[in-house]
Formats: sequence, structure tokens, C-alpha cells
Amino acid sequence: MKALTISPPLLNSANPWCTTLEQLRELYNSPHTGAVTTRTSLLDGFPHDPSVHQFAFYNPTTLYPSEPNKDQAGDKETTGSLNTLGYSPIPLKEYLGFVKTISDGLGVIENGKHRKPFIISVTGTVDEVVECYKLISAHQGTVRMVLAMEVNLSCPNIPGKPPPAYDSASLLAYLSALKLEIKRQLEPLEASHPHKGHVHVPIGVKTPPYTYHDQFQSLVDALLSSANAQPTHLPCPISFITATNTLGSSLLLAPQVEGSSGSPHSVFHHTLNSATGTGIGGLAGAPLHPLALGNVYTIKGLLFQHKELEQIQIIGVGGVEDVDGYNRMRAAGAAVVGVGTALGRKGIKVFEEIEEALKKHS
Repeated sequence: MKALTISPPLLNSANPWCTTLEQLRELYNSPHTGAVTTRTSLLDGFPHDPSVHQFAFYNPTTLYPSEPNKDQAGDKETTGSLNTLGYSPIPLKEYLGFVKTISDGLGVIENGKHRKPFIISVTGTVDEVVECYKLISAHQGTVRMVLAMEVNLSCPNIPGKPPPAYDSASLLAYLSALKLEIKRQLEPLEASHPHKGHVHVPIGVKTPPYTYHDQFQSLVDALLSSANAQPTHLPCPISFITATNTLGSSLLLAPQVEGSSGSPHSVFHHTLNSATGTGIGGLAGAPLHPLALGNVYTIKGLLFQHKELEQIQIIGVGGVEDVDGYNRMRAAGAAVVGVGTALGRKGIKVFEEIEEALKKHS
């Protein structure tokens, strides 16, 4: 499968700060991003409710949180984040329309440069994800930049729907269906031009944080099985792995003083609301960074053990907010580095900060 060209190897992860056309356009127009990822969408949109789908930044030392759903935390110490969000309320077709609008506004390309790719993050059932792929593939012919599809199989915040990427059989079902769809798309092209190579829209999968060996092995087993599945003349359909999503089962508690003036006492309440009413959500930012590094390092090492998988790129995501975090991700094996929480805290200038620091040390 053809690898994505992302230069500079820096982009945003799928997160709340790449939801709207304005946010995506700002990310795309930045000279410091090598690609842009959309927020994860469904065919028909997600029923977002700001009273239960929330995020907050917090200080990892004191655990003191910011106000929920406040985009800019301000305090440089609030490097952690927690969210109980689901997916984007905007359906996939609208995101494809955003990409077309941005494409139509592009000027003449300069010599030696390429247009940065758009990675369209999607999720849903197996059949829904295949339909997403059909729509994105059809849209590729209408825009000037390369499109890719990231299948988010790792959100921890959807009640009753555990992340499929934790289960080898569930993951393989997606990979097998997508491989068959690639075959369907390529067959008429191969029949008319049998000696010409044909490139389809690259596919990636966004994985959850794995915490023990069997989980990593389940990922690799699914990838290997898809490589060996019919049609055998086509390789594993995955071109890149985005590692990692947020770590679920996390909770922020904030103290509130209650009682009379004579006998006040602290009572802890969960900082965020959630669909389950518990306030438990996905952990991200600086506290996730060591685990994300370990995931990138381990996945990279396992991929290299198999010729069928060694070409898969890794987009490293989790707690990167400065050049040191960027360099650690690259050292762990990430071909490209993604930024999420720090984008919400610092805004788009975070990419410029990392790029300028890299130039100083080059």
C-alpha cells in the first residue's frame, strides 16, 4: 500500500479542535502542519449533547481542573486532559464538503512542493465504515489533495460499544471488508490497464492504548490475517496506524466545600458529566505520554518482524506539546507525530513552536 507523504511530519490528531470548517481551514493553511485530520465522524453524525459530552484540562500534579468545555486552558501547568466526548455531530458528507471548499480555495502549487493530505477520521459498524470508504474514494476525484481514511476503533466513551481494536476478531472484520472493497474498486481498473499500478485511498486504523503483550499481539494477528485473506494478491489494507487514542476508565474529582461555617467539609464531585452519569472518560495529554511512547515503540517493533507489515507507518499521538515530546515520539518509531491536547491548550501556534525549535537544533 502506498505510504502517505506528510511533510513536515507533524499534524493534528482527531479531536474537538478540528470539528468545524474554520478550524480545519486554519490547520490546513498553517505551513507547520504536514497533513490535517478531521474529527471522527459517522455517516449520519453523532448525537452530541454538551451537557454530557465534555472535556477539561487539568494539572497532573494537583489534579486541579479547568472549567469544562473551555477551549483554552491558559495555565501552562494544565497539561493533562480528560474527555467524555463521543464523535463529531457533523456527518461525513459535510466533512467531505469542508475538504472540497478548502481544495477549491487553493492557489497554484509551487515547484517541488505537494499539497498536504487530508485524513478523514470515521467510525461506525463494518458496513458503515465500508460505505464511508466508498464516499471518500469517490470524493478523491473532486479535490486537489490526497485523501486518506482513518478508522477510529478506539473511543472509550461510547456506552455498550467497547473499542473493536481491543479484539482481534472484531478488528479483522473491518480489515477484511475494506480489503474486499479495495478489490472491488481496483478490478475495473486492472481489467482495462492490466500492467499499470493503481493507487487507492490509503487506510489507517486508530488504536486504543494497549497495556499488555496479548493486546499488541491481537493487533498484529488481525493485520497478518488480513494480509493473507482473500484476495491474496492484495496486501494488508492498512497503510498507517495512529497510536494512541485516549485511555478510558479515568476520572477527575474536584473538591467542593459543604456544610455550615462551623463544620465545613470537603466533598468530591466528578469534574465532567458523561453519558453514563459517572464522569468517567478518556485520559490524554502529558499523563498519557509515556504509555503512548511505549505503544508506538512496541507496535513498530512487532511490525518489523513481519515482511507483510513492515511498510505500515505509525502516527504517534499522546501528550506531545513541544519539541521534546516530538523528538521522543520520533525516537520511539513514529514516522509522523500528532498533537491533540496541546492544540486545545495552545491553539495552532503549537505547530509553529515545534517547527521553529526543530530548526534551531538542526
